[in-house]
Amino acid sequence: MTFRLGLTGSIGMGKSTTAQMFAEAGCAVWDADAAVHRLYAEGGAAVSPMEVLFPDAIVGGVVDRAALRGIIGSNPDALRDIEGIVHPLVREDRATFARMADADILVFDIPLLFETGSEAEMDAVACVTVPPEVQEKRVLERGSMTREQFLAIRDKQLPSVEKCKRADFVIVTDTLEHARAQVHDVLEQIRKQMTDA
Repeated sequence: MTFRLGLTGSIGMGKSTTAQMFAEAGCAVWDADAAVHRLYAEGGAAVSPMEVLFPDAIVGGVVDRAALRGIIGSNPDALRDIEGIVHPLVREDRATFARMADADILVFDIPLLFETGSEAEMDAVACVTVPPEVQEKRVLERGSMTREQFLAIRDKQLPSVEKCKRADFVIVTDTLEHARAQVHDVLEQIRKQMTDA
């Protein structure tokens, strides 16, 4: 029997680091962002359908994310079309991973888990969180976006408080040690549940 744990959290909350901790603890981890990168890469399944609808988004045989952002910026309806191409391919990638994985606990790292309704496919959901000021500081320290860009992304996501309310487990990522201890606690609870089942 395998257990499917959805892992989610807003931008800058420490989700990738937490996913790595689950991997180190013996879980098989699927990363939604990595799946999209594979789909957008040369020969990726999203390249041809994207080229049909948005030829300007294809640069050198790959889907250019900056070009996509420009297209979405000038045409808000484009996002729906892009999601119509990408979401089914991502679901297919996730299903393939689930079939091939051989761990007892599969962790699905999905930033927009609740927003896309993917929690319905999980046995439980863990949400990572930190206070808003820590979140903002982390994102801005990366140096990859302005405060305005960060706020625009954050405001499109379901509020962290709401995600935590809907999750079965909440992992506070204030320090690495604290996060790691909570990851082990979550796994202990899940494995106990699996043995009792």
